[in-house]
Amino acid sequence: MRRRTFMQLAGSAGAGLSLSPAVVRAQAPWPSKPVKIIVPFGAGGGTDNLARYWSEKLGRAFGQQFVIENRGGAGGMIGTEAAAKAEPDGYTLLISSNSSTVNLPLLRKTSYGKESLQPVVRVGDGISGFCVYPGTGLKSIKELVDYVKANPGKMPFGTPGMGTSGHMRMEMLQHRAGIKFLHVPYRGGAEVLNDLLTGTVEIANDPSNNAATKAGKAKLLCINHSTRSPEYPDVPTLTEAGYPDSDVPLWFSIWAPTGVPASIVEAIHAKVTEIAKLPETEARLLLVGMLPVTSTLAELQAFREAEIKTTSELIKLANIKIE
Repeated sequence: MRRRTFMQLAGSAGAGLSLSPAVVRAQAPWPSKPVKIIVPFGAGGGTDNLARYWSEKLGRAFGQQFVIENRGGAGGMIGTEAAAKAEPDGYTLLISSNSSTVNLPLLRKTSYGKESLQPVVRVGDGISGFCVYPGTGLKSIKELVDYVKANPGKMPFGTPGMGTSGHMRMEMLQHRAGIKFLHVPYRGGAEVLNDLLTGTVEIANDPSNNAATKAGKAKLLCINHSTRSPEYPDVPTLTEAGYPDSDVPLWFSIWAPTGVPASIVEAIHAKVTEIAKLPETEARLLLVGMLPVTSTLAELQAFREAEIKTTSELIKLANIKIE
């Protein structure tokens, strides 16, 4: 009788453990296998370039591979949806800008919202501005605005997709200057850059243009920031060019499906914060049009909420809609 009772209790305990994968996950070391990082844009663009740096550094820091998976399309929505629906075990992460994680859910119906993804750590702020094909002959924002006013709806403006910061910045300048571009959405910044270099599109605003502007293959008219970029000290800010309060921030974070254990979030946050302070990181990020940024987890949550509020107000102000 005692033996039977003991065996029943042991069987019940074993069954309980098998039905509690969360308990098993919590006890397993992380990471004990490769970690997938979804990039919701194509290879070679600003987000992809940034993600590859961080995947390399995190792989070394944690002793496991952090593997990039490019899942572009729909302005970043497809890859972001995949990340939001992934198992919250720390083995699927997302590196994306506010374009797909904040902007898109405010602009269109998505299967994910702010409750679907949690920000883990900011990994860079984008440095970019309005950049034109040299064949246009345009040298300043004033010349650009005058040209587009005289040719409404004719100048092709390439963006990485609907709802991206490039799209939002185009909409904001249209609103502030009373002009109209011809919007040409792509699947990612690399595709935009390819066509900007040939003049297929004549203007864009994305960090992936950075190398082309330095090489003189594209002309940077302004910087979308409150202060001038150390990389382009002679290029005015949008405010200096005559359009104050017209910036649309571009910031990048590592995100995780909501429910990932706090210990994993804290571990990633701590490692990225440590690496972000290295001189090497600033130098590498500048090469891809980014600046490192650090914050606490509480500051990151507050920043995200403030960005949702600000972006909502911008969408109403500029009457931004996705056709």
